[in-house]
Amino acid sequence: MKAYLDLVRSIFEQGAWQDNRTGVRTLSLPGACLRFDLRQGFPAVTTKRLAFKAAMGELVGFLRAADSAADFRALGCRVWDQNANENRAWLDSPWRDGPDDLGPVYGVQWRQWPAYKLLPADAAARIEAAQARGYRVVGPVQDGGAPHVLLYKAVDQLRACLDALIHDPGSRRILFHGWNWAQIEEMALPPCHLLYQFLANPATRELSLCLYIRSNDVGLGTPFNLAEGAALTHLVARLTGYEPRWFTYFIGDAHIYETHVDMLREQLDREPLPAPRLHLSDRIPAYADTGRYEPEWLERLEPADFVLEGYRHHPPLTAPMAV
Repeated sequence: MKAYLDLVRSIFEQGAWQDNRTGVRTLSLPGACLRFDLRQGFPAVTTKRLAFKAAMGELVGFLRAADSAADFRALGCRVWDQNANENRAWLDSPWRDGPDDLGPVYGVQWRQWPAYKLLPADAAARIEAAQARGYRVVGPVQDGGAPHVLLYKAVDQLRACLDALIHDPGSRRILFHGWNWAQIEEMALPPCHLLYQFLANPATRELSLCLYIRSNDVGLGTPFNLAEGAALTHLVARLTGYEPRWFTYFIGDAHIYETHVDMLREQLDREPLPAPRLHLSDRIPAYADTGRYEPEWLERLEPADFVLEGYRHHPPLTAPMAV
């Protein structure tokens, strides 16, 4: 994958050394962008072996709103073990609920974003309108000395995106994100890949994704996140009647950990191989073929439903994850 290697070169050539919370220095570059035409293949790194099954396990965990490292392990993904059980700040946090707990990370925000409304008790029309949109009354509260009503619902952002692709595909508001300021302190790790915007072209029946990542570990995280974002685009396209097209990957802080330098320099010496293809299991319904909208498949997926075909790669390379 040439674009990935070009990013690595740019960081080596233009990045600056910085200290950070992990204690492992990074060579950091502010602002980076990768762009892939998904018609030309799947953006899997080929200069080392991509842990594709683990990446798909993590994606499925996100889709299921997993909040425990044990949930991810059951799906074949162990990348959350250290953040759950070895991060000193999280181990000391009053929000941690025992071994393997992660708090309301990623998928919890994607699928169960906690939404509240505090309305005056006499605002009957507003309360009724909120209830019509799925809010339920939690109870009466006093605010500023006046009686109010607190209402709550869990917002399924991802499902709302699929609904919009079916009913309002020309919208430029089809997005979801995971940066919930009210719950950041309750998470083992705040979201890095945090904003996903779907852009549909109803005329060509093509679906594109723009993904913004605030902070990206280019050695270990970028290959994982590229695979997950591209696979999600394929999946959402299948469920809503589109063909996957452009995948644009924006990074705020693109960095290489000092402990990853040797691994990445070795990759730069390797020739990238042709991109593989992604095959989605035939059991996942294609809206374009059936005409039936079945968003419940977001919860039915298994990691084995995602298969890389024709994936050729160089030998594996490993490096420690900074926590």
